[in-house]
Amino acid sequence: MAEGCAVTHSNHEGDSDDKTHLPFYRNPDLRAWSLVLLAAIIWWVAWQALEPLAEWLTYDLIGLDHGSRLGESVAFFLYDVPKILLLLTGMIFLVTTVRTFFSVERTRALLGGKRLGVGNGLAAALGVLTPFCSCSAVPLFIGFVESGIPLGVTFSFLIATPMVNEIALAMLFGLFGWQIAGLYMVMGLTIAIIAGIVIGRIPNVERGVEDFVWQVSVGKASSENERPSWHERFQIGWHGTREIVSKVWLYVVIGIAIGAGIHGYVPEDALADILGKGAWWSVPAGVALGIPLYSNAAGVIPVVHALMEKGAALGTALAFMMSVVALSLPEMIILRRVLKPRLIVLFVGVVAIGIVLTGYLFNFVI
Repeated sequence: MAEGCAVTHSNHEGDSDDKTHLPFYRNPDLRAWSLVLLAAIIWWVAWQALEPLAEWLTYDLIGLDHGSRLGESVAFFLYDVPKILLLLTGMIFLVTTVRTFFSVERTRALLGGKRLGVGNGLAAALGVLTPFCSCSAVPLFIGFVESGIPLGVTFSFLIATPMVNEIALAMLFGLFGWQIAGLYMVMGLTIAIIAGIVIGRIPNVERGVEDFVWQVSVGKASSENERPSWHERFQIGWHGTREIVSKVWLYVVIGIAIGAGIHGYVPEDALADILGKGAWWSVPAGVALGIPLYSNAAGVIPVVHALMEKGAALGTALAFMMSVVALSLPEMIILRRVLKPRLIVLFVGVVAIGIVLTGYLFNFVI
């Protein structure tokens, strides 16, 4: 009987040994890549299904009318909540994984160890190359802070990311040529750089950042001699994703709920009547009206066209668009998770002044 048990044990052991010869069981990196690829496929399928699913839920399942204000608000909410959460999840995982390739010292030296303004310029340029909204920039903001990069440099990135976007550049290029598109990009970068410098030089500005940001581990960057395996890098990415999403998801939902209400119930004609008169106060009025709204550049372009058809100057329309994409109230609510109120007020004030000056400049040049 004992011999039989021994034989049985030996057979199981052999089966186990046979499995270890398979590449999938033997190589943890291969298993990690397989899981990441599967997750990416599921992410892409979910992304493609968002819009038709939101419309089906709103108009077929709930039974709201197409074109109604309530229907537009509900469809906007049901589409944007999973969209932003999917973007956040995918981007946080990507950013935290990529961060494992860079040491804290190297990142700080690249963006934080430059002369005044140089690091801000590099961060603003990086922000232009990453066309995300402010809420999507939260994980990158945390990563910058974790790397010891000065807050002023970090804010230059945070401002440039939504401020200068490819949709607005393409629209301006098509309507007015490369000179106006180039002026828009230069002014957006200038606002981001100067605002970052101003914020960075305020005494004790670090106190305006929520305490958890200084403590969160977005994924430890590798040292010069340490080379984590892909399995370890993906583990770090997943840990950072869970940690950050768990802290910001509620703010995302609240912000989008407010934006959905505004999207459905604020008529474009009312905005056009206020801003289409070409008065001296139209630029600051455009900025003030743009802050409570919620949209990306693609969504606000029809409003910009309506403003210009009503006689609004280009600078007024652009100031309105820039305030919507860079300073919207819902996105400030999301940023509230990482910034304290006084720093958000400072952030909004500095950027708003820059946008107003940009609007006046465009009105003067065009």
